[in-house]
Amino acid sequence: MVPENRVECIISLLKNATQVFQEPAASEIVRLYGRDPFLILISCILSLRTKDTVSLPASLRLFSLAKTPKNLLKVPSVTLEQAIYLCGFYRQKTKQIHRICAQLLTDFDGIVPASRDALLRLPGVGIKTANLVLAEGFEIPALCVDTHVHRISNRLGLVTTETPEKTGQALQKVIPKNYWCEFNKLLVMWGQNKCMPKSPYCSICPLNKLCPKIDVTKNR
Repeated sequence: MVPENRVECIISLLKNATQVFQEPAASEIVRLYGRDPFLILISCILSLRTKDTVSLPASLRLFSLAKTPKNLLKVPSVTLEQAIYLCGFYRQKTKQIHRICAQLLTDFDGIVPASRDALLRLPGVGIKTANLVLAEGFEIPALCVDTHVHRISNRLGLVTTETPEKTGQALQKVIPKNYWCEFNKLLVMWGQNKCMPKSPYCSICPLNKLCPKIDVTKNR
């Protein structure tokens, strides 16, 4: 078990160190539009297998066309594809977005549910997306584990896991629940800017003395 004070120290250092970084796409959507679970959900779909630098502008183009399930469902597929075409798998995402909108209207009166199980019933929504919507859209404690969170959590020795799914389960026992919502954002920003998969910036990392650098073979 990782001592809680070490976890709190890591989070405190990261909060201070990431103040100058661009926030992840979901957080930027909250800043621009408020805590709208539907917009956060759609932006998460667009971000899958796509960098934030591409998915965020695509989200903004899309939201200029429509911001509700009912109105977005009225946007023709070709128009939606043109708005998000720089995103990976944009044709599949167009179909998925329309299917999500249709199911929201049919099963949830057009309102994004504040339940993990209900979110997972939506087309193509996995645990990572569901948890991010809960955290960013509803401020419900949820650990969203992407590749950055998985890599850095293992690198720091917080967990010893082989997949993001197992990392999420293990982190629930390590990270105090009151930090769950911000943990993803902090590690995503750190992973994008300093703690890269290859050759991380260990020499200037504020976590240097706290990090065992597990599986780091080369660093700067």
